[in-house]
Amino acid sequence: MTDRRSSSSSSLSSGPSSAGASAMWLLLIVLALPSLASAQYPGAEPLDWPCEQRLIPALAWGALWDGPSPEALKKQWWEDEEVGAVVRFATARKTPRDVAIARVRSFAEDVASGQQSAGRSLTQEEIEQRLTLLFAGLFERIDRERNRVIAVIRGAARAQVARLDRISRMIDRLEVLSASETASNDAIERLQEALYWERQTFRMRQQALPAFCEKPYLLEESLSRMVRDIRSQM
Repeated sequence: MTDRRSSSSSSLSSGPSSAGASAMWLLLIVLALPSLASAQYPGAEPLDWPCEQRLIPALAWGALWDGPSPEALKKQWWEDEEVGAVVRFATARKTPRDVAIARVRSFAEDVASGQQSAGRSLTQEEIEQRLTLLFAGLFERIDRERNRVIAVIRGAARAQVARLDRISRMIDRLEVLSASETASNDAIERLQEALYWERQTFRMRQQALPAFCEKPYLLEESLSRMVRDIRSQM
């Protein structure tokens, strides 16, 4: 059987000692997850928030909407069949963003023109109520989806930190085995392969994070555009 200790030493040339390997991967944590680097400062992002974008844990409807209060509505948005259908279509994950925004705009224009499925013209108060119902539904559903995405991002960040810790411990273990006269080559090869795949998984997950980090912002932007279209009809 070929001795794999020489290849083990070569693959770890950047960290010749156990302490050196650990230090290398701790530094990588800081570089890979920027929020960890600033967590010690007041007002810094949570440790499990890896995005450059500032974390806003929850949206407030008052920051987006200056129309009638949704809390004063006499019924829920889903109780208006047409409003409910538009809200569900516009907030479905499979609906393209521009299509969703266009559907909301078209419906808001129809409501503002006084159209109603029953054929009766709407009063200004009824128009404002329906458009407020539309906003309430869009806000509720988009905020819920945004919260889900944020939870996924934070969970992925925690998993990355845990994976880096495993990688660091595997490097330390590989160094010990490589320096041992009694360790089997099979054991070294198995650990090398496991270490390779852990590193590959870490890199792939890290490369995917920026796209995930964009999603909360894109959801907020879509909601803001819908709100502007609704308010322009009131």
